[in-house]
Amino acid sequence: QMQLVESGGGSVQAGGSLRLSCAAYGLSYSHACLGWFRQAPGKQREGIAHINRASTPSYADSVKGRFIISRDNYKYTLDLQMSSLKPEDTAMYYCAANYRCTGTGLGVYEYDYWGQGTQVTVSS
Repeated sequence: QMQLVESGGGSVQAGGSLRLSCAAYGLSYSHACLGWFRQAPGKQREGIAHINRASTPSYADSVKGRFIISRDNYKYTLDLQMSSLKPEDTAMYYCAANYRCTGTGLGVYEYDYWGQGTQVTVSS
């Protein structure tokens, strides 16, 4: 079992930056594949960043070049550094984990463990 707790959300103006963190509590953190997802009102949850066991990242096109995902297997943390934020980045952001590590890493169905979410609001 794994529990995930996000922090770091807030309000920022367009062009600004935020850093989200996700603390993990559970076993075999280093064996998990991790991801960040977001869900805007009225829209489906979408995968935006993934990092595998070898700390290799991948990103959705919508955030590539602006967001950086990282993990610390000693501190059991997962971070998302967000830069050049746009109003369309406004959403609830979730971290997620799974041990199967199959697929693209950006599919909602791939993940078994989810945090409660943290709100990010970007104003124009």
